[in-house]
Amino acid sequence: MPIIAAQRGPRMENQRPNILLLMADQFRADCVGASGNRAIRTPNLDHIARGGVIFPRAYSSTPSCTPARAGLLTGWAPWRHGMLGYGRVAERYANEMPRMLRQMGYYTAGIGKMHWHPQRNLHGFHRTLLDESGRVETPGFVSDYRQWFRAQAPDLDPDATGIGWNDYAAKPYALPEQLHPTRWTGDRAVEFLTGYSEPSPWFLKVSFARPHSPYDPPERFWCMYEDVELPGAVVGRWSERFAHRGETLPSSTWWGDLGKEQVRRSRQGYYGSVSFIDEQIGRILESLERRGEAQRTLVVFTADHGDMLGDHHLWRKTYAYEASARIPMIVRWPERIEPQHGGGPATPVELRDILPTFVDATGTKPRPYEFDGISLLSLVKPGASPVHRLMDLEHARCYWPGSDWTAITDGHCKYIHWSMTGEEQLFDLERDPGELRNLASEAGSAALLRVWRHHMAEHLAERGDEWAKDGAPRVRSKSVLYSPHYPG
Repeated sequence: MPIIAAQRGPRMENQRPNILLLMADQFRADCVGASGNRAIRTPNLDHIARGGVIFPRAYSSTPSCTPARAGLLTGWAPWRHGMLGYGRVAERYANEMPRMLRQMGYYTAGIGKMHWHPQRNLHGFHRTLLDESGRVETPGFVSDYRQWFRAQAPDLDPDATGIGWNDYAAKPYALPEQLHPTRWTGDRAVEFLTGYSEPSPWFLKVSFARPHSPYDPPERFWCMYEDVELPGAVVGRWSERFAHRGETLPSSTWWGDLGKEQVRRSRQGYYGSVSFIDEQIGRILESLERRGEAQRTLVVFTADHGDMLGDHHLWRKTYAYEASARIPMIVRWPERIEPQHGGGPATPVELRDILPTFVDATGTKPRPYEFDGISLLSLVKPGASPVHRLMDLEHARCYWPGSDWTAITDGHCKYIHWSMTGEEQLFDLERDPGELRNLASEAGSAALLRVWRHHMAEHLAERGDEWAKDGAPRVRSKSVLYSPHYPG
C-alpha cells in the first residue's frame, strides 16, 4: 500500500500546528491507565495524558458509530446534524472537519474506519485509506485494508478467527500479527508521517476499528491479561430485567447475564485489543518525534462511544449508561497547558467540541463558524473560568422496540427518560459512578427528580410538544431516527 502522497499547498505560518486525531471504535473511558485503571496497560496514551489534559466527563451524545461520527465531523449536536440514532451519515454538511481544515491550507488525510456513506465519500479529505471491517454498504466496495490483505495473503481469510462483528466471544487472532487491521492502520499512519514532505501543515485522522468486536488481539496481547485481575461487570438492582436468564441468546446479543467467566474472557480480549492499539499509537508518536514535530502538533485521542461489556447485563452500545456513553478525551497541545483550579476538566465535553478545538488551535477563522460545541482549549487555558454545562444524550430505537431514550448530565448527576414508556432513571455519578442506585425510584429524591425532569424539558422544547410539555419530557409513540435538520 503506497504512502498517502501530499498535494503541494501554500506555505503556512510556523505557529500553525499540525493536527493528529487518534480515535478508536467502541473504546470505554475507563480503559486508560492514566484514568485510574490499574489493570489496563496503555503506556502511550498515558504519555499523551501526562503532557496534556484528560477530560474525565467526556461523552458521545448518540453512542453508536454513525451518529457519533456525524457529531465529530460537524461540531453539532444530534438534533442539528440530524442523526438521533444509528443510520447513515449524510453525504454533505455545511460543516465538515476535513473540508474546513483543507480550506485553511492543511493537507488532510484519513486512515482507518470512517463509516460514512457512500463509503468512499471524502468529506473534504485529500485522501483516505479505509478499513471498514467487513462492511459493504456501497456496491462493489472493497476497503483498502482488504485489498492490501488479498495482495499480502491471497490464500488466507481475513475473518479466519471466526468471531462476528458484534459478538461477545473473544480469542487470539488466528493469523500472523502483521495482517491484523490494527497493525495495518498503525503501519499506514507511520508511512504517512515518514513520507510527508510538503510545506503546508497536515491534519491526520487515524481511526482504529478495534477494540470494537471481534475481541481478537494477537496472542501476545491475549496472554498479557491471562493472569491479570480484571474489573468485573457492575450490576445495579434495577438491571435484572436485562438478564434474560434461561434464554438462548445469539452470539451478537445486546443483553443477558452470560456469567462472570464470559465477562472476564470478553474483557481479556477487549483489554488486549486496547493495548495493541496503544502500541500502534506509540509507533505513531515515535514517528512524530523523529520528524521533530512533537512540539508542533496538537494531539487528540478519543472514541465514537464505549462498550457495555456485561455491565448491567448489557452488551455493545447505544445506551445512556457510562460504559456506553462516556468516552476517553485526551488532549495534548503543542505547548503544555495546565488546567486551572475548578476549570475545564470537570466540565462535561463531547465529540462536538473537537472541531471547534481544531479551528481555535489554527488561530485563523476565515469565516464565522456555527458550532454547538466549544473549544476544549478555552476550558483549560490560563485564567479560564469554571463552566457549568448540561450535556444532552440520546438514542433512537436500535435493538428492541421501546429502547428510545433521551438523557442529560452535568457530570455530577445523570437523568434518563425512556421515551416510549416514560420510565425515569436518575444517578449520582460522584457517589455512584457505576450507576447502581436509581434515585428516581426513591421518595427522598423527588425534588431532585423534578429539577432534572425540567432540565430535560428545556432541552427538548425546541422540538415541539411531541417531545416535551408542561415542564416534563413526554411519552412518545413513534421512534424518530432523523431530525428535520438531517441533510436530504
